[in-house]
Amino acid sequence: MLARLASKRLLEIREAIRQFPQTTRSLSTALNYHLDSPDNNPDLPWEFSEANRPKVKEILSHYPSNYKQSAVIPLLDLAQQQHGGWLPVSAMNAVAKEIEVAPILCGTTPCMIRGSRDIENALLKHLGVKRNEVTKDGLFSVGEMECMGCCVNAPMITVADYSNRSEGYTYNYYEDVTPKRVVEIVEALRRGEKPPRGTQNPQRINCGPEGGNTTLLGEPKPPPCRDLDAC
Repeated sequence: MLARLASKRLLEIREAIRQFPQTTRSLSTALNYHLDSPDNNPDLPWEFSEANRPKVKEILSHYPSNYKQSAVIPLLDLAQQQHGGWLPVSAMNAVAKEIEVAPILCGTTPCMIRGSRDIENALLKHLGVKRNEVTKDGLFSVGEMECMGCCVNAPMITVADYSNRSEGYTYNYYEDVTPKRVVEIVEALRRGEKPPRGTQNPQRINCGPEGGNTTLLGEPKPPPCRDLDAC
């Protein structure tokens, strides 16, 4: 039964994606958003139960009052448990209200420290749009996403390319970017080129340090005693 329901829901989502005009689906984040359904939309009321309110208070007490956002993961986990194992968008918004952040909008520390706001500002200025708007030619939009797991190569951007429709889209990472480099990437994509993905720093190989390794230059020493019972 669950498999049939999941399959049906997947078909509904794919059909909804196909309804978007092709001009708004090329190189954009336009589809990286929640699709409302009767059982999952922001108009449905949701709040933590009376039994979980003390747990919310206890979780928040672990963090300074000006760093409530740090509680996002444990609060989402609690909300998911309360809702039977999955998170509706209204539950996400309830958590956002508790930690005083904008609903479904998150920035992460490594990229922010490394200048992600400068990257975003360069893109928005060059494209002449605001966040989540689509350019007049329908090719690009700029949005913010949660951590993509490239902290060692921060800051980074991802490019979701829907120019071959949703069935053939690509999703590439561009890392160690600068404001100048992201504009160059955009213009290359506009020309139909495929910029090399991965690190954009020519002094690095993948996620290795610039200039080469400074540690772990040889075989590591074995532990003093592998047989713990004999130690």
